[in-house]
Amino acid sequence: MSFATIIGVLFGFGLFVGAVVLSTDNFMVFLNLASFIMVIGGTFAATFTAYEARYVMLSLKGLGSVIFVSKVGRAILTNEVGRVIRWGYIIQKNGLPGLESDAGKIRHQDRFMGFGIDLVVSGYTGQEIREILATTVETTFQRHTVQSDILRGMAGNAPAFGMIGTLVGLIIMLDNMGDDPSKIGPGMAVALITTLYGILFARLILLPAATKVQQREEILRFRNYLVAEGLALLAERKSPRYIQDRMNAYLDPAIHFSIDKMRR
Repeated sequence: MSFATIIGVLFGFGLFVGAVVLSTDNFMVFLNLASFIMVIGGTFAATFTAYEARYVMLSLKGLGSVIFVSKVGRAILTNEVGRVIRWGYIIQKNGLPGLESDAGKIRHQDRFMGFGIDLVVSGYTGQEIREILATTVETTFQRHTVQSDILRGMAGNAPAFGMIGTLVGLIIMLDNMGDDPSKIGPGMAVALITTLYGILFARLILLPAATKVQQREEILRFRNYLVAEGLALLAERKSPRYIQDRMNAYLDPAIHFSIDKMRR
């Protein structure tokens, strides 16, 4: 679980609840089922109208995934460099058949890595592998960031439907004003609740989730470019130390891989 994400969400809603508790004793005025249905229902209705249902469902899945820790982190990048260097030694000793044998398991676990290894084993040049994998990285990134785009679209729709709910509430309030003017104040409060729900839904859930999904895809794209460079260097039969220095150039110096430490 991503405890930072969970704490952030709880802290955000906690600040809102705390402000309410400190400001009024009438907490129930902030709970309105009709307003909630207007915002959530309207947001989903507009989203399913604007996008294909498959991508909307993937976006909702991505919304839930932000509470879990990303699999690609700083330590993973260092490990990827070490793995490619180890393959460099294997190729020096046993050639490409040795690489194909050693990488059998990872090829099934990581489709991108498996595709790149197949290119190396097939005899493509380093430059050809860079070009093919660069296309793979970018098209994968574009497909996956559709989820963050949809979540941002939902974040834009939520406040709009909150305003629609407010207008509906105002119309009903004005229609009843002649019968009992004393209901104007409570009616106005209920009408404004819908806008409040829309803003909270957008700013505390949808927009942060969209940003985190986008950031994780950008990190994965960086990792894939790092791996692509390493595989291209393997195809060019570069020495393990050259591979180390070339791949380390992508990384923060604090997480550089060291062959000398590996040998100890």
